[in-house]
Amino acid sequence: MSTLFSSKLAMKTEAQQLNIIFVPYLAPGHMNPMVDTARLFARYGVNVTIITTHANALTFQKAIDSDFSCGYHIRTQVVPFPAAQVGLPDGVENIKDGTSLKMLGKLGQGISMLEGQIEPLIQDLKPDCLVTDMLYPWTVDSAAKLGIPRLYYYSSSYFSSCAGYFIRKHKPHESTHKFSIPGLPHNIEVTTLQLEEWLRTKNETTDTLNVAYESETKSYATLYNSFHELESDYEQLYKSTLGIKCWSVGPVSAWVNKGDEEKANRGHKEDLAQESEWLNWLNSKQNESVLYVSFGSLTRLSYAQIVEIAYGLENSGHDFILVIRKKDGDEDGHGFLQEFEQRMKESNNGYIIWNWAPQLLILNHPAIGGIVTHCGWNSILESVSAGLPMITWPMFAEQFYNEKLLADVLKIGVPVGATENKFWATVGEDPVVGREEIAKAVVQLMGREESKEMRRRARKFGDDSKKTIEEGGSSYNNLMQLLDELKSLKISRSLEKLTR
Repeated sequence: MSTLFSSKLAMKTEAQQLNIIFVPYLAPGHMNPMVDTARLFARYGVNVTIITTHANALTFQKAIDSDFSCGYHIRTQVVPFPAAQVGLPDGVENIKDGTSLKMLGKLGQGISMLEGQIEPLIQDLKPDCLVTDMLYPWTVDSAAKLGIPRLYYYSSSYFSSCAGYFIRKHKPHESTHKFSIPGLPHNIEVTTLQLEEWLRTKNETTDTLNVAYESETKSYATLYNSFHELESDYEQLYKSTLGIKCWSVGPVSAWVNKGDEEKANRGHKEDLAQESEWLNWLNSKQNESVLYVSFGSLTRLSYAQIVEIAYGLENSGHDFILVIRKKDGDEDGHGFLQEFEQRMKESNNGYIIWNWAPQLLILNHPAIGGIVTHCGWNSILESVSAGLPMITWPMFAEQFYNEKLLADVLKIGVPVGATENKFWATVGEDPVVGREEIAKAVVQLMGREESKEMRRRARKFGDDSKKTIEEGGSSYNNLMQLLDELKSLKISRSLEKLTR
């Protein structure tokens, strides 16, 4: 009797233990939130496998090892990146490593070749569910072969998803230069130049993305790194218009790093020797008096633009921290920036951090009063979680839609006046935003009176972002419901097999 009971118990326990594979796309804006989501699933009892390549695994392995040593079932499964086959140096395995259009093409080719290695691995591991990036549409078939659900992972906002959907459907940009996006609950005006390049001019990317969007409709559901209180109108619109089941489980970075002092170092093994210097500088400043300026990991700034940023910040009269990459602004960008850095040291009005900054740590410092952002969704969520208003400076992809969400819907953003959606590596002249516009936006955001209401709203969203991930909060409840649903599906599949 006891043996029968224990075997039934073992079956029940096994049925409740979900095995889920996560396959992140090899670009920071896609990979970071998915890895955070995978870690979150593991914390709530899921047996998690993240499939990636060697160089990419290195960027987050420390966090995975730490989770594993805490008793969570999480591991990385590494597949080799075909660098030699596509003509790339060893270790260049992420879109952020591309320094030219040619190199980005080779990276894209290498990433598409991974299907041949990942697909058999998925079949061998026999997971109960696949969570894969939108840019891996082929995983719909992988899931179908195993008879399991595929969750389409979208690493940006509901707003950008809905805006893009209605523009692709109604094509307003084909008949006019400026228009209101049809189908949205708010009146959102955009120009054709602010749309993604692949939408304005058909190219290889157009076909790739159309296939990706088609895979969304064939997936079991979509997973969003967003939260109900931030985008309720567009979450609702997405469900009713696209008719796709979706789960909001964000902000995942704030959730997975909750109460974790190590969060500052995410993805970086370098020792932060400079930390005390910038921290001392920030500690000497008044609350909410410093503007943080960062453009994300895929933006490359021209020398002309760096000059305008430097003068714009200086002329605004407000203190700032500027994160700049050594690769940016060649054409003697360095000489100019070193002089500028020296001048800022003397005036004590600005501080330059080279290459990489512990963004989460800085944003949550009481001296920070706002951020200049490229409108990448992860940076937006980190700023929202810190309760900060933003100067919006979109560059490419869906970032111009995110700007509209911040400025026109949530009213916690001040546009700097970026006019053209353009990835740095594509041909044509890079658009430059002038120092006057930059200084004006800084004054508008950092001036006490001008931004009082905006600050109040930003703080409210910051509070909401903390409540949503607590027990009983909307993102917390969504994650619990999703895991329960996946367990029920697993049990149903087991019963089907038994009755066959």
